[in-house]
Amino acid sequence: MDWNSFLDAVFNFSNYGELLPLFRDSLLAGAILGLLGGLVGTFVMMRDLAFAVHGIAELSFAGAAFALLIGADVIFGSLAGSVLAALLLGVMGVRARDRNSVIGVIMPFGLGLGILFLSLYQGRAANKFGLLTGQIVAVDSAQLSVLAATALLVVAALVAIWRPLTFASADPEIAVARGVPVRGLSLVFMFLLGIAVALSIQVVGALLVLALLITPAAAALQVTAAPKAVVLLSVSFAMVSTVGGITLALGGSIPISPYVTTLSFLIYVLCRAIGAWRRRHGWTVRPA
Repeated sequence: MDWNSFLDAVFNFSNYGELLPLFRDSLLAGAILGLLGGLVGTFVMMRDLAFAVHGIAELSFAGAAFALLIGADVIFGSLAGSVLAALLLGVMGVRARDRNSVIGVIMPFGLGLGILFLSLYQGRAANKFGLLTGQIVAVDSAQLSVLAATALLVVAALVAIWRPLTFASADPEIAVARGVPVRGLSLVFMFLLGIAVALSIQVVGALLVLALLITPAAAALQVTAAPKAVVLLSVSFAMVSTVGGITLALGGSIPISPYVTTLSFLIYVLCRAIGAWRRRHGWTVRPA
């Protein structure tokens, strides 16, 4: 492939004006998932669960692949797999060392199951590929409604437990001493995380889900330590990555995930550079 062919595959805006209105639902879905990913990702970073997200994504992939194999709803299969994995991690892996061991067992098992189910699937190859790389450009109004309702429930639940969850995430030992139900909050959050992972897989696929649930929050933490600012920046970065990635993907012929992950990565690199510059010049930001 020559350079011109490469550019044409990645950025081709000849019919962009006609395409953009057709994918309104996809853009709205991307904005919803950006909001969800930015909020959940803040607690993922606080609770050091980046590795757990990847483990949950593997079982979510296995659930989606099994649903594809038997002709069931892929989103439901993805949700079932990720919630099961999240609850297993919540119950079995209370301590960080135990949790990492459990994730190390779950990840290859989930990936192996997913590959097995995809190998047995005799349908369109695009359906297989979409589980790994995302296929949000295919979202219709009915799927958007389900996605919005599910995301709203997750956000509402997260807001309801926000203060005690923040306390339990920042200092679990003191939270226990103060009577905060740390273990119960952990299980609730893992359940919400499982749902968020399953929904995010629709955008970037099982292999690249970290770009929505980790990178935006990690980028925000590079430039500020103020809790409210971290949340706002994390949500903003996630939404720019998803909506911007979908917008760029409409003008190309490759899957959406490279656009989303590249934008997310560039935002992180920029924030890291800003953070390094501020630290070099003695600009420190203390938590509010």
